[in-house]
Amino acid sequence: QVQLVESGGGLVQAGGSLRLSCVVSGDTFRIHAMGWHRQAPGKQREFVARILSEGGTNYADSVKGRFTISRDNAKNTVYLQMSSLKPEDTAVYYCAADRQVWGQGTLVTVSS
Repeated sequence: QVQLVESGGGLVQAGGSLRLSCVVSGDTFRIHAMGWHRQAPGKQREFVARILSEGGTNYADSVKGRFTISRDNAKNTVYLQMSSLKPEDTAVYYCAADRQVWGQGTLVTVSS
């Protein structure tokens, strides 16, 4: 079984940066893809980025060039580096393992 714990959310001004972390524990060898998703108030959860076990990455068009997903296998941690943040990036950000196991979420608020 896999458990995920996110951290790193907070309040930031537009144009600023934040780095989210997701610590992964349990049967990590079974995981094919780790992803970040977000849910803004009144909206459906949406895909943000993912990193595959072999290292490939994918991004939503809305965050390409601004967000970077990475991982540190020694620390069992997946990161989401967010730069040039916009008010529309405000959301609860969730870490997910193969879209089957989800973390509790961390709130990111970007002020204008």
